[in-house]
This record gives sequence, structure tokens and C-alpha cells, in this order.
Amino acid sequence: MTPEELRASLSLASLYALRMLGLFLILPVFAVHARALPGGASPIQIGLVLGAYSLTQGVLQLPFGMASDRLGRKPVIIFGLLLFAAGSLVAAWATDLNTTIIGRALQGMGAISAAVTACIADHTRDSQRTKAMAMVGASIGLTFALSLVVAPLLYTSIGMSGIFHLTGIMALAGIAVVVWAVPPLHRPINTAGSQPRTSFASVLRDAELMRLNLGIFCLHLVQMAMFVVLPAWLVERADLPLAEHWKIYLPVVVASFALMSPPLGWGERNGRVRTVFLVSVALVLAVQLACAAQPVGVLPFAVLLLVFFSAFNVLEALIPSMVSRMAPADARGTALGLYNTTQALGLFAGGVVGGWASAAYGSAAVFIVCAFAMAVWLAVAAGARRWPAAQPGGRRAGAH
Repeated sequence: MTPEELRASLSLASLYALRMLGLFLILPVFAVHARALPGGASPIQIGLVLGAYSLTQGVLQLPFGMASDRLGRKPVIIFGLLLFAAGSLVAAWATDLNTTIIGRALQGMGAISAAVTACIADHTRDSQRTKAMAMVGASIGLTFALSLVVAPLLYTSIGMSGIFHLTGIMALAGIAVVVWAVPPLHRPINTAGSQPRTSFASVLRDAELMRLNLGIFCLHLVQMAMFVVLPAWLVERADLPLAEHWKIYLPVVVASFALMSPPLGWGERNGRVRTVFLVSVALVLAVQLACAAQPVGVLPFAVLLLVFFSAFNVLEALIPSMVSRMAPADARGTALGLYNTTQALGLFAGGVVGGWASAAYGSAAVFIVCAFAMAVWLAVAAGARRWPAAQPGGRRAGAH
């Protein structure tokens, strides 16, 4: 990476980390906190508090991405962070669950993921794009693992209101990162010149982009559905108390980031992205089948989670990188908006499907449904015709 590419990638990854830490911090503790609020005994109300964010995110990712193509990345990102900060304050001052739901929905309205990802694409060459996306993926995974450790400590010391205030402060810190740390773009986003802008319909109809959007939908459906079952299984089948789950999540997530780099680098250098991509999808499928067999003990779960997160992280880096490469330069925000919308819808669908399958047919059925989703994606992905070529200096040329 050039110094400017590295600066842009690190600053935007840190922006992701600040924002996602603010979101993740409430997950391990809110269900306990809710019991002290009116309506706190209702699982539906608690679920709405946790899910309202994803719903508004999914609805607004595309409009924010399209706006960033026309108004510029930084103004859209700053506006989204202001909305997120405002939602954090509403939630911090809430005295009941309904107001907290409004605050969480307002947080989600700051749907900047597409604009941030497009900004990374604007600042990086194709050959360095996957590295940059991997930095973002690493920032999200590490903040998730960190939140499992620090959230109970913060809740004890500053309470839920303090945690929401902290998320607002993090959003404002993110604005400072955008203004002073993210380098200016020295070339226009729209490189079409006098040519007409790429239409939304043409982006929507692009078959290769559709394959990638289906993939991110399936991947996040599986992620969310798995965690409908896994926490209880770690207690029941691995004899690991809930308060100690971080002892398996933290080392697994950290190790998975170390394991993701070699295959990503090998695939990019040698034009073997297709191989790395399909093997990663197959590994996630294999984990679902292994979990459907209902393993017992800490070690089997640790191994399966390590394989899952390693493959998951590779795909999380490759998919947005490929979307940004395949999309026209003047429609990157639009294409990444569609990508982030299907990602959010996948998370929502995973919660619904996981809960339904578990209630109707038992916990093991969740993994059978997940395996079916991954098998469909594997078949669709195998038919893709466009794959990134080898980086300059690699041993092979052309796309594979």
C-alpha cells in the first residue's frame, strides 16, 4: 500500500471500530438492564430494542450509498454519524423500552457503511482493495470480542445510560476522524466524464453483483441463526457458563484474523481468488453440517468456531472488495448500498429463521437450514464468470 492508501484504510477502519464498539457494547448486558424498565419482561420488546437498529440500517443503506455518489462520501458519513450520536442520546435519556427503541432506530438511521466502504474503494487500487477491506473486517471482529469483555465492566461502573452516552461520544470522535484523518480524494468519484451516469437499474440487474449480494445475505443469515443456538449450546453441551463465553470467543476471533491473511494474500497474488472464495464458502457449509451433528465439549466448539470465523473473515474481506471492483466507478456507493442492504436483511432473516427452526424442529434444525443456505450459495458462486486477476508481480496472469 502507498502511504495514502494505508492512511485512508486505517482511518476508515478505525471509524468502523468506534461506531461498531458503540453498538456491540449493549449486546451482552441489555437483556439484564431491561428487567428494571417498564415492559422489560417482554422478550418481544427486548428484541425490538436490539433489532430496531438493523431494520433502519437495512432500509437506509441504499439511499445513503446513492447520496454519497452524488454529494461526496465525507458529507454523507458525517451526517450519518450525527444521526447516530443523536440516537445514542435519546437512548441514554430513555426511561422505558419504547423510547429506547426510538433511540436505537435513530442510531440505525446513520447508515454509513456503504459510504465508508465506497470511500475505501475510492482511495485504494484494485490490487490493494482486499487488504483494506480486511482491515475493516478485523476492526469489526476485534471490537466485537472486546465488547464481550468490557461491557459488563462498563455497565457496573457507568450503567446503561453511561454506555449510550459513550456511544454518542464515539460517534463524535468518528467525525473528527473523517475530517482530519481521512485524506482528501484527489480525483472525482464520477469518472464517466460527459457520459450519462450509471443507472440504478443497471446496477440492480448486474448478474455478478447479484451473486455477491446473495452471498452476503446467506453469510449473515447463517451468522445470526447460529448465535440463536450457540450460546445455549456452550452452556449445555460444552459446560461453559455464560459469563465465561468470552474465553472462547476472544481467542478464536483473534486467531481467525491471523489465519485469514495467508489465503487472502495467496489468492490475490496468484489470481486464485476464485479458489479461496469457494473453499471459504465450503468451509462455512462444513461447519454447519458438523454443528448439526450436535458436538459435545469445549474443544470441538472451539475448533468449529475457529474454522467458521476464519472463513467468515475471508469472505467478509473478499465480497465488498469484489463489489467495489465490479461496480462502475460512478455507482460504487449505489452498489455497496445494495450490498449493505442485503447484509442487514440477512441478519434480520437469520434471527427470524433461526428462532423459527429452533422452536419448530429443535436446535439442530437451525444448522441444517444454514447448511442448505450455504449449499445454494456455493452452487451460485461456482457459476460466476468474473473474478479478480492476479496482482501485478504475481506468478499468474488473468482471472481464474
